[in-house]
Amino acid sequence: MRLRVDHSAACWASAWHSRRGALLGFAALLGLLLLPACDDQPRKAAANPAAAAQSPVEVAVLTIHHKAVPVTTELPGRTVAFREAAVRPQVSGVLRERLFAEGQMVQAGQPLYQIDPAPYQAALASAEAALARAEAKARSAELTVNRYRPLVRANAVSQQMLDNAEAELGQARADVAAARAEVEAARINLGYTRVTSPIDGRTGRSSVTPGALVTANQATALVTITQLDPIYVDVTQPISSLLQQRRDIANGVLRRDAADQAVARLILEDGSEYQHPGRIQFTEVIVDSGTGSVTLRAVFPNPDGLLMPGMFIRARIEEGITDRALLVPQQAVMRTPRGEPMAYVVNAEGIVEQRLLRTGRAIGTDWLVTDGIREGERVILEGVLRVKPGAKVIAIEATPQAQDAPRPAGPVPASQAAKG
Repeated sequence: MRLRVDHSAACWASAWHSRRGALLGFAALLGLLLLPACDDQPRKAAANPAAAAQSPVEVAVLTIHHKAVPVTTELPGRTVAFREAAVRPQVSGVLRERLFAEGQMVQAGQPLYQIDPAPYQAALASAEAALARAEAKARSAELTVNRYRPLVRANAVSQQMLDNAEAELGQARADVAAARAEVEAARINLGYTRVTSPIDGRTGRSSVTPGALVTANQATALVTITQLDPIYVDVTQPISSLLQQRRDIANGVLRRDAADQAVARLILEDGSEYQHPGRIQFTEVIVDSGTGSVTLRAVFPNPDGLLMPGMFIRARIEEGITDRALLVPQQAVMRTPRGEPMAYVVNAEGIVEQRLLRTGRAIGTDWLVTDGIREGERVILEGVLRVKPGAKVIAIEATPQAQDAPRPAGPVPASQAAKG
């Protein structure tokens, strides 16, 4: 019995090994048959790349329209005081007191210093006494003349005596006029002992203290008064830019308001914008031979005293308004290998065209294009890396958010190329 069982187990094991070998062989054969079929698709794609590239890609475009936009330019400059008065004494004497606090706002006519008035009071009293003496002589001479006139008619006094009396009266009257002038001069000098502010403004540092001896019209100012509201801003502009601006205005490319005064805004040294706008007051008629530029003076309100003389600023000046401006976003403008600005345009058939542009100036985040783009054409904003001239694309109008989105890495925009 044991021999039969062992024989059956041996037969079953032998059959299992035979079937396992057959299955392994079948699997290997099936793998060899499927391998060429798996490699067939990549080989077909590699053999026909044009067919894979024919499918149009989606790009974001912006339709260009004429707009009325202000044309501005930024120019460097400095602030200048509207008025500045260096106060000096007009009479000599010892300074008795200072009547203001340094850095204080003062009004025109407000007392600043007091010079010892005693010598000038005495001079005024002396002049008044001299005037009284001259007036008394004039009255005496006038009485003499009045007395001689009837006596001459009665031949009691000679005509010569009347003539001499009339001459003395004229001289006495002249002496009265001179004495009155002396009184007025003495009164003026007495008034000069109180030094007053000639303008409204803010005081600076005082150069003298009470007890100092000051002299009339001395070289050193007692104090400087500066008027800060309003305030001047002097900016420099290249003469070539000024000539081009005037040509544009004459040709109607730019228009100004009726007052023909350009509006200006200030950018301070910390990068912030000054809240009060100003206006260009005039342009110098002399060109600086060293820099080839002219100076423009603008006037700005300065109620808070934020602007101080000598500050370095940048002025953004509105040269005028152009009514038919074509603005292309800077992210859509690239540079050719020769450095020329260019953009991709989608025509009516959905075909990409490369356009060389002629750009004027940057207005915000856009370029002012003067040639290369027409009204109603569509410029590619996004997807420029996936297209080339002659390719067919699916154009999707960009939303405002898409226009403001950062541009992907690729060709350098014209704005960055210009900076480089």
